Amino acid sequence: MSIVHEVFESVKRRDPDQPEFHQAVWEVLESLEPVLAKHPHYADVVKRIVEPERLIHFRVPWVDDSGAMHVNRGFRIQFNGAIGPYKGGLRFHPSVNASILKFLAFEQVFKNSLTGLAMGGGKGGSDFDPKGKSDAEVMRFCQSFMMELWRHIGHNLDVPAGDIGVGGREIGYMFGMYRKLRNDHESGVLTGKGLDYGGSLIRPEATGYGCVYFAREMLATKGKSFDGATVAISGSGNVAQFAAEKVLDLGGKPVTMSDSSGWIHVPGGIDRAMLASIMDLKNNRRGRLSEMASMDGVTYTAAQPEPSLNGLWGVNVDVALPCATQNELNGEEAAMLVANQVIAVAEGANMPCTPEAVTAFQNAGVLFAPGKASNAGGVATSGLEMSQNSLRLSWTREEVDERLETIMVNIHKNAAAAAKEYGREGDYVFGANVAGFRKVADAMIAQGIV
Repeated sequence: MSIVHEVFESVKRRDPDQPEFHQAVWEVLESLEPVLAKHPHYADVVKRIVEPERLIHFRVPWVDDSGAMHVNRGFRIQFNGAIGPYKGGLRFHPSVNASILKFLAFEQVFKNSLTGLAMGGGKGGSDFDPKGKSDAEVMRFCQSFMMELWRHIGHNLDVPAGDIGVGGREIGYMFGMYRKLRNDHESGVLTGKGLDYGGSLIRPEATGYGCVYFAREMLATKGKSFDGATVAISGSGNVAQFAAEKVLDLGGKPVTMSDSSGWIHVPGGIDRAMLASIMDLKNNRRGRLSEMASMDGVTYTAAQPEPSLNGLWGVNVDVALPCATQNELNGEEAAMLVANQVIAVAEGANMPCTPEAVTAFQNAGVLFAPGKASNAGGVATSGLEMSQNSLRLSWTREEVDERLETIMVNIHKNAAAAAKEYGREGDYVFGANVAGFRKVADAMIAQGIV
């Protein structure tokens, strides 16, 4: 049995009830077989790199507006700190469990490595659902969550950010409680903060913008661009919104968006006015896309119970950007995109394509970017926010966007080069895994067995 299969069997044996984590680990390990054949000294690193350095699990009690007490679970997984402080978002969603957070933290290790910045990988969150909660309830939950988390984080130790269910409101409430508990305005301890207290311009836009920058680089390898291209986008949160905005900036035409209630198709394209309406609906009114069903030029389709196929992926487009959540696009849905001759798919969310979908794209010669590469813009700009906090400076919007674009171009270049080195030209999954792994692995070897 090869070292790769030996390690993977050990992971499954130790954590048999963590399918999302297994999926993420196998995707990386599978890529490492030729690397280990060429560099056998990495074998011992592989055994260690699949095990988190620290998994913190705690209870979060809070009181709702009626005075009733609730208890949620809180987590922080500090997966690998070999190249810098642990860095990764906090997710508040009912689906949160150890398996999902371990998969996200494991992915984050390689994603952060790819950015070229000094950041290790971590992730955290809670099974708390902020949907339908008042601001006061969200505040009380965030304060209770931080009353435990604060002792495990710090600007040189672990720097959380936002993720699904955690935006500027939640970051603000948590930062306020952290500052009170520490009696220290340690602005670099959280990223995604408001501009008035240490946040960075472009941070809200960064993941969506970065995904489109990476897709642009892939398209350029085939002599293509976003100019005039039709684009399917799933999700309607932060990542999807700003991916749509950057597609418009580059001359493309986003035609779909979705949420848990259903999806919209706008054949004429979601223009800037409609995108502004969607942003207001989702960010301010916290509504559902079903409210857009009566708008001219909009076709709304309600979500169907699984295992129904998501018709969003049946729309005829040039580029697809899955920006909602993990495993949202399966093999059959990938076949729909392939049948419509999609040119490129770039993951805006974390692991939104199932292994079967990835295989379908690669077998059909579709340009495919894994999330650890194409959605690294968010954490990259979080790293830039940390730099600004350390310097006590604020860079302009143009400066941050330029640095973000440079990072995404370099991620594409490094992933492409690693793939080419092993005779896998155009395989961005392989290239991203190998490029991300080697930097972390070399640091782990240099630091000894710790």
